Amino acid sequence: MFRRTVVDGLELRQFEWEDAETLFATVERNREHLRQWLPWVDGTRSVDDISQFLTRVTAQFEDGLGPNFGIWLDGTLAGAIGCHPIDRPNRFCSLGYWIAIGHQGRGTITFCCRHLLDYLFDEVSLHHVEIRCGTGNIRSGAIPRRLGFRHEGVLREAEWVNDRWLDLDVWSMLEQDWRNARGSLPGRVSSAGGPLRGQPSEGVS
Repeated sequence: MFRRTVVDGLELRQFEWEDAETLFATVERNREHLRQWLPWVDGTRSVDDISQFLTRVTAQFEDGLGPNFGIWLDGTLAGAIGCHPIDRPNRFCSLGYWIAIGHQGRGTITFCCRHLLDYLFDEVSLHHVEIRCGTGNIRSGAIPRRLGFRHEGVLREAEWVNDRWLDLDVWSMLEQDWRNARGSLPGRVSSAGGPLRGQPSEGVS
C-alpha cells in the first residue's frame, strides 16, 4: 500500500479494493453536503459505483499518473485528496479533494494539500499544479489562496453539478513558486478546539 504519514494521527493512503464499503458509507453520510459542489456524487449510488472508481484510480496509480488518497484521521476515513491523471509531457496535473462535514474547519485539507504538493513537485517532478473549485465554494477556494496559489481567472459555466451550471475559479502553482514560498505557509492540523496535533513528518517544510 502506498501511504504517506502527514502528522501523528493523520495519514494518506492510496485507495484499495477493501476500502469500497467504507468509502461508500462515508459518501452516503455526507451526500447532501458533497453534492452541492461535486459532479460525481449523484452518480455514486452503490458500492459497485465506488468499485468502478477504485478500478480507475488503481489503474491510474499503476500507470504512474498520480495517486488518489483516502484521508485517515485517527483511523477514520475523513475524506479524500488526489490527482486527476497527470499530463506527463507537460508535467501538469490538477488536484481534487473533499472532507466529511464533521471534520471541516480543522486545517486537515490544507495540510494534506501541502503534503501532496511536496510529493508532486519534489518526487514526481511536476512543473504546474492546478486547483479548480466552484466560485461560491468559499471553504474549498480558501485552500489554494492560503497555500499561495495564483488565481488565474474564472471559467464560466464550466461544470454541471446538482442540476445547475457552476463557474469555476482556476488556481495555479508552479514548481519554483512552491519551493520559494512553502516554508512560510500554514498547514498544521488542530484537534477540535485543541492545540496543534503535531509537527510535519520528514519532507514537509
